[in-house]
Amino acid sequence: MADYDVFNGDADGICSLIQLRNHEPRDTELVTGVKRDIALLEKVNARAGDRLTVLDISMAKNRVGLEQALAADASVLYIDHHFPGDIPTHNNLTTIINEAPDTCTSILVNNYLKGAFCGWAVVGAFGDNLKKSAQALAKNLDISAEQLNLLENLGIYINYNGYGSSLDDLHFKPDELYQKALPFSNPLDFILSGNEDFEKLESGYQNDMALAQQIHPEVATSNSAIYILPEKSWARRVSGVFGNDLANQHPDRAHAVLTEKENGNYLVSVRAPLNNKTGAVDLCRQFPTGGGRAAAAGINDLPAQRMGEFVQMLEDQYQ
Repeated sequence: MADYDVFNGDADGICSLIQLRNHEPRDTELVTGVKRDIALLEKVNARAGDRLTVLDISMAKNRVGLEQALAADASVLYIDHHFPGDIPTHNNLTTIINEAPDTCTSILVNNYLKGAFCGWAVVGAFGDNLKKSAQALAKNLDISAEQLNLLENLGIYINYNGYGSSLDDLHFKPDELYQKALPFSNPLDFILSGNEDFEKLESGYQNDMALAQQIHPEVATSNSAIYILPEKSWARRVSGVFGNDLANQHPDRAHAVLTEKENGNYLVSVRAPLNNKTGAVDLCRQFPTGGGRAAAAGINDLPAQRMGEFVQMLEDQYQ
């Protein structure tokens, strides 16, 4: 029998797994990747009796791998907040799936564990740019405003670390960062322990964001804005958190951050307006490599010749 932990390489995926493995330690094989690498279940060669825990990746994008695992008589715990498609009914499948725009996988795991490691759920929620949900959850913690700000920063930094076209773009591989944070049942201890990992995340984020903030919008209306970042490692790392930052600055406006790719196309991150967390995934799923959730979605490979079409569709979506 083998145990597998299959999880998104962003803050929500990592913080979800930290909670679960502090609650129930297991010696598992870790299956993860950059944030956009979500078709992960097909990488697992599951056998009878194996246990799979799947966190923060769309069931719709992992249907083949899920069906193969269940057919092999493995058991699967699947916790997620993305569009699932049709959820199979199987005795070996346990699902906790909620697509509500104000929740994330870390919050779902927190509810599942009855708040046992709430601090990490707060970090995960901040990482998914769910500030109000994170602040509401943090009321269960006896922490100061300064400590809450530290948790918010950690969530942003872990989320930032997950972006890139390959693992080479990242400061830490997601499984490596998870293993560094796992020994700390309280995320404040990870931050304040004096280790260099938090400082490396923080300095990387600040340096990359300083470059992004020099970029001016290509198109901006009261409804939507388009930013284009160059084909650089720093731009690939910062694309998602830059979109979150823009959404926080302009809560009534939708934003798309397009990062140039080596093949001439674009990697796209879309953020619905914070005051109208709908429609992002509906827009992105109209393109072959699009997916995500209502409030935040993306397109892995937007053809350059369709950029003008995308710009108009974004404006129309939120007009």
